[in-house]
Amino acid sequence: MPPKPAERWPDDLILFDGVCLFCSRWVRAVMARDGGRFRFVSIQSPYGTAMARAFGLDPQAPDTNAVVIDGTARFKSDAALGVLGVLPGWGWANALLRAPRFIRDPAYDLLARNRYRLFGKSDVCFAPTPEQRARFLDDLPPPV
Repeated sequence: MPPKPAERWPDDLILFDGVCLFCSRWVRAVMARDGGRFRFVSIQSPYGTAMARAFGLDPQAPDTNAVVIDGTARFKSDAALGVLGVLPGWGWANALLRAPRFIRDPAYDLLARNRYRLFGKSDVCFAPTPEQRARFLDDLPPPV
């Protein structure tokens, strides 16, 4: 999925599947390393659902995470590598972005299709700690 303009949405915002245990671990890993740069929204929240629909994603059956960086929404391997590439010690991940998307995305899709089976699924969305709560936009109304 190619990048899309995302002027309505804040930069450094990661949209994720809040009931996916792998996705929730991804969010925790990013929070532990990003120095407070990224904010997060679960696709199950009204804000996340509106964001997903704006990008043509099905909020009921998410097959990708998304990240907004520099006014552009990135998806699948572009999103994962874009986030990794700005984390301390992970700059080497930017080199992987040089590989064509048609090579990178099938590996991403394989993991995405099997994430619940491999890592599990929760009945409720990821619940941040009180200290992390300010970095989540789930309770905000979506931008108009």
